[in-house]
Amino acid sequence: MKNIILASCVFAVCSFASCSGFLDVVPTNSIDANQSIKTAADAQVIIRGLMSKMASGSYYGRNFPLYADTKGGDITITSQGRGYDYLYVFNHSKNTNNYSSIWSQGYHCIAQINDLLSEIEKLKTNGSTENFDNSIGQALTARAMIYFDLVRLYGEPYNKNKTAFGVPITLTRLEMEDQLGRNTVEENYTQILKDLKDSESLLSKSKTNGFLNYYANRAMQARAYLYMEDFTNALAAAESVITPNVYKLYENSGWVDSWTTEFGTESIFELGIYAKEGDLGNTSLGAYYRRRGHPNTTIAAGYFTASTDFINLLNQDANDVRKGVMSYDEVSSTRFGASYKYSGSTTLAGDKKTPSNTTAVNIKVIRLSEVYLIAAEAALRSSTPDLVKASTYLNAIRKRSPNLMPSSQATITMDMIANERSKELFTEGHRFFDMMRWNKSITFDDDLGSIPHTHREKTIDRTFYKTLLPIPLGEMDANKVIQSQQNPGYE
Repeated sequence: MKNIILASCVFAVCSFASCSGFLDVVPTNSIDANQSIKTAADAQVIIRGLMSKMASGSYYGRNFPLYADTKGGDITITSQGRGYDYLYVFNHSKNTNNYSSIWSQGYHCIAQINDLLSEIEKLKTNGSTENFDNSIGQALTARAMIYFDLVRLYGEPYNKNKTAFGVPITLTRLEMEDQLGRNTVEENYTQILKDLKDSESLLSKSKTNGFLNYYANRAMQARAYLYMEDFTNALAAAESVITPNVYKLYENSGWVDSWTTEFGTESIFELGIYAKEGDLGNTSLGAYYRRRGHPNTTIAAGYFTASTDFINLLNQDANDVRKGVMSYDEVSSTRFGASYKYSGSTTLAGDKKTPSNTTAVNIKVIRLSEVYLIAAEAALRSSTPDLVKASTYLNAIRKRSPNLMPSSQATITMDMIANERSKELFTEGHRFFDMMRWNKSITFDDDLGSIPHTHREKTIDRTFYKTLLPIPLGEMDANKVIQSQQNPGYE
């Protein structure tokens, strides 16, 4: 059995050599698809393929955001046996339910990135005058994002134990005999920031629908610094996205309808999902979160619903605009626990006007509202708190609950920010990771569906070993170096 990292790299090399098989397009009008890139346009074709891979069901298209939401306490299940309920009950081992698709897909994407960067470097060395800056910038930014995601799945929180094992770092093409060990969490974050800093000046400051630009890069820096509790740099990075006003927050009147629109004014990085390109149909995020049997019994759906605690939080204000993407779930006609963000609307409008599709809905990876909440938290938690900024940035999002009192310098608390993140970013892949970095316990709403929880307690915290995924068994079997580096508890 081949090493999973290595197998991904080999697959990427093969794909790279035959772009038509991987991307279903010829790189340029003047180059045969089975040749290496020669122009900036060819490089952008590879980037387009990379975005497609990141949007797949194995990654952002479903599995990654699903993981973070189902484990964070804001989501529950009403019945077992529908699929992916093992996430909710933490039924993981190194050889069953190990969710290895994210590991393999992540490293496949990294391999493609490393191949692209290698080819560009070769061309530049041979005297090419093509401007590859934007492709390099996007590739490095994407690599940083992927490592950030992987280290959060497999490594301890940075503020818990940054010397613990994170994930292996590979920056170049791997040979068949190469076997990588795990780097530390701190080394992962160092590489993440290096890639982001090296690439920010190479990227466009214009909106680039479906692709990474300068502002997506800076927003990613804000995320990474926040997780590292470097609040000064987190705030600076967040403000570099907010201040230019390239992206704009939705008014309350437009927030619900924003989910029926591709690439709106808040969308800093959004991955396109189209009917014949990555649409997962009945296994999409939209289908998993909507009410069971909607729109008909052939779409089972209803895998996950909001926890009672989350519903109570959202119900603090009867006029909270975010209730507009919630509908009743299968529990009762009065329990609004079904999320319709990734159906476009509660009437299944999708986000593409012609033709509409209820499941091919884009994935909003980074929104401006998150950046405001990063800025608020960073300003509040700084060694010298800036309460004016913290309140200002928080209130820009808190106003979506118009009947709640705005925060002030005297009243703002971390709990207010945490609650706002919960309400604003619900089902967008953040909650579990937030709870881990905040070192908070998570209590699950098991009683709603009488769900047995033999694989975890009803309440857990980050000392529970299953808050980290196991290194996949296939990787352990094939890679002698990593065999002794399994996460504790899974040996």
